Amino acid sequence: MKKNAFTMLDENGNEVVYDVLFTFESEETNKNYIVYTDNKVDEVTGNIEVYASIYDPNDPKSKLEAIETEKEWKVIETILETLQEEVKNKKNKENNEQ
Repeated sequence: MKKNAFTMLDENGNEVVYDVLFTFESEETNKNYIVYTDNKVDEVTGNIEVYASIYDPNDPKSKLEAIETEKEWKVIETILETLQEEVKNKKNKENNEQ
């Protein structure tokens, strides 16, 4: 298994390997979050599906918890948008240097 990956059972009981994209602690919510993907492409948007959950970084057997508030989702969406913009800018800069 990859170092930055974990396995969970899906709703049908099948093992699915998820890649960890990043983790962070929010000062706004005082919770820790994990953002991850199974690298499946959304058929409608063509984007890779990304998931997020609350977790306890101090407990290796911690269960992932659902994010239930709009405030928490907004924090995560803001970080994802910022990272997407950084990647886009980096690619544009690399293309302009060639």
